[in-house]
Amino acid sequence: MIRAILIVASMLLLAACGDRSWHGKDISHLMPRLEFELLSEHGQPVTEEIFAGRPLAIYFGFTHCPDICPMTLAKLAAAARRLPEDQRERLQLAFVSVDPDRDGPERLAEYTAAFSDRMLGLTGTQRQLQALTRRYRVTYGYEPPDEDGNYEVSHSSAIWVFNADLGAELMLFDDLSIEQMRNDLERLLADR
Repeated sequence: MIRAILIVASMLLLAACGDRSWHGKDISHLMPRLEFELLSEHGQPVTEEIFAGRPLAIYFGFTHCPDICPMTLAKLAAAARRLPEDQRERLQLAFVSVDPDRDGPERLAEYTAAFSDRMLGLTGTQRQLQALTRRYRVTYGYEPPDEDGNYEVSHSSAIWVFNADLGAELMLFDDLSIEQMRNDLERLLADR
């Protein structure tokens, strides 16, 4: 009898909590609020306040990336386009280049425009980038240049999602499908 009561109570408790499983990772209690000082693709200094009041998905990479960056940004942009119109209009996308020597404002603007008109390109000095990436445990590093001066940049490949109050909410991984990303973004945006 006691066992049956415990089972029913457990089921009711689980039902009350709702299904909060994500395809990505819930980081709402693990990471601090968004903070940065960077340079926009328009060449203007910006802080996190540029995104205040709008949910935001940020990806860190570099424009010379041969495969992972363009694939992940294309999937993110496609997931955002599949959201209901009201959510799509609220969601801001951002790309932070960790390769400021090659990714100036003009290059960033061209690159982000190829994916979405809702994507803003950002970069900064090494000090600014390190302050932001350390805050969210994003890693990046530079490979030695080849004889032509070209080099690769190794970097984390997750997408960081923040709520309209700039609180960290969710990490989407680059191996998620477009539909899985869309599902997580829609659920997150519907909760707000």
